[in-house]
Amino acid sequence: MSESGEKRTHKGETMSASHTEPDMASFQLSGIAHEPYADLFQLSDHELAKQHARRVIADAGIGFPCRISLSDASAGDELLLLPYEHLPTQSPYRAAGPIFVRRGATRCVLPMDTVPPYVSRRLMSLRAYDGDDLMQSGDVVAGDDVAATLARIFEDHRIAYVHLHNAGRGCFSCTARRA
Repeated sequence: MSESGEKRTHKGETMSASHTEPDMASFQLSGIAHEPYADLFQLSDHELAKQHARRVIADAGIGFPCRISLSDASAGDELLLLPYEHLPTQSPYRAAGPIFVRRGATRCVLPMDTVPPYVSRRLMSLRAYDGDDLMQSGDVVAGDDVAATLARIFEDHRIAYVHLHNAGRGCFSCTARRA
């Protein structure tokens, strides 16, 4: 961790350790499991297409957010763009959408109250759900306001988890849980 309270990642990015007020709830962000996707990288492009997926090579260091590592891919990284059911429930809120996963990425679970640049540099939609997978609230916030908004959302003890989505395209980003 640097003197400014930022934590450096393996790619040199910094993650802000957001310090919530003493009476505010803490949270933890996590990526999706990597195991279901590892073998997909061995498939041909034709075989991927049969699964509604496609291989992509990142052409920039921003714009290809990996939902496993919670970081943007670097230019030249291989990713898969594929459908992901982020809310596989029997509630009316059952949902799926496209995500990127990067070759070789492993599941990231961030330290408590940490928001990575992957989130903080984007406009985000925060969708809060109760234990029955029913949406209780929704907010659209600037990425640098995500930590304070999550802390406020988790003050409501009905909330079991929050799904973060990129507001512009609506793609699932990651899950936040009360820490």
